[in-house]
Amino acid sequence: MNRYRKVLAGLLAAAGLSLFVATAKADPPAGAPASLKIAVVAFLSGPASGPFGIPARNAADVWIEKINREGGIGGIKVIPVFTDEAGPADKVVTEFRRLALEEKVAAVVGYISSANCLAVAPVADELKELTVFGDCGTARVFEEGKHAYVFRTNAHTVIDSLGAARYLLAMKPDVKTIAGINQDYAWGRDSWEIFQRSMRQLKPGVQVVDVLWPKIFAGDYSTEISKLLVEKPDVVFTSFWGSDLVTFSRQAKARGLVEQSIVLVNNTGSDIKDIPATVLIGSRGPGPIAPPDVEKDPLHQEFIQLYKAKYGLAPNNYIAHGAYHFTQALQGLKVAYESAIKKAGRWPTTEEVAAALAYSTFDSPAGIIQMAIGNGHQAIEPAPFAVIKQDPAIGAHVFTEIRSFPAACVNPPDGMKSLDWIDRGFPGAKC
Repeated sequence: MNRYRKVLAGLLAAAGLSLFVATAKADPPAGAPASLKIAVVAFLSGPASGPFGIPARNAADVWIEKINREGGIGGIKVIPVFTDEAGPADKVVTEFRRLALEEKVAAVVGYISSANCLAVAPVADELKELTVFGDCGTARVFEEGKHAYVFRTNAHTVIDSLGAARYLLAMKPDVKTIAGINQDYAWGRDSWEIFQRSMRQLKPGVQVVDVLWPKIFAGDYSTEISKLLVEKPDVVFTSFWGSDLVTFSRQAKARGLVEQSIVLVNNTGSDIKDIPATVLIGSRGPGPIAPPDVEKDPLHQEFIQLYKAKYGLAPNNYIAHGAYHFTQALQGLKVAYESAIKKAGRWPTTEEVAAALAYSTFDSPAGIIQMAIGNGHQAIEPAPFAVIKQDPAIGAHVFTEIRSFPAACVNPPDGMKSLDWIDRGFPGAKC
């Protein structure tokens, strides 16, 4: 353990927080199974597989290999069961039931679609299946109900759009007009609602000149871009991701929209090589924009090395934020199991593992994760934003003018719904 991790462990211990930093192999406790099957669910096919699912699956693969090299979880080898998330929500729920009842996995990690997380959560409680969401963003999971067996170790989507508003005003405090172009489904509408409400609180008098709702995967945005070119908003906000973001970005650049208006993307949903320079962009949690200093955080350094060795990296070492989120979920699960083992002195029950994960704090490749809201089942994270810039030295796009808003600035306090918090003027926020 180097000096950084010793100091960090001491600070967290003094604050009464949990951090598991040991890596020595241990003998299995009494009652331990022969192996620990963990389902890892992500989009392995379809439009969301490229920007989200495959990087997340790959990250889980290398991180489980690392865990097993170091003795597994509580001395027990982890057996991953990789599963495709593609398909309608009812199919995803059926597959969840199969994993729990037929595969008899000890826990389920993953899910990228917010609709799937909402569908799976009540079933996880019904089956008493420990489930750690690995990327989905909707705040509704824990703001509209309590789930004893469900956790999310990454922040929810409020930090994406509130962070976008804060970053925009830090970069262009005199903004007067905004417009939105978002996919016409829950993610796009939620993202715009949070952004425009945040802007109205932070910049009273800002004018919304247009809100456009193309269908998801529309592929052609010439009509919408023409309207935006005529209306000339100071800022065009979008929550596009994947092929929609790439296509819109290319068409917006070709038509001159990125020169006329600031284009602000609330969440990195594609490799930045496909997005024009000068676009403002954010990430849910440190991830690719503002990862921990590799010299100060060995877990992040190791993650980069392991991922690069097995799957390769872009010239700018870009890894999608979903990959970070899946390692966070696995780390949280590992910490919870080992904390529960230590407390029980034997192999823990599912309920004991869940109790250990609630309100815990643990280290991950993305930095320190706090399970601070949603009755201790929902993580909070900072919201980093940056401007995309072409770096001729490496022949790739990079992030510049990085600013990270602390978790206490962009996450509501425990027990308060996000939109209520925004409408009340962010009480308790520390920025």
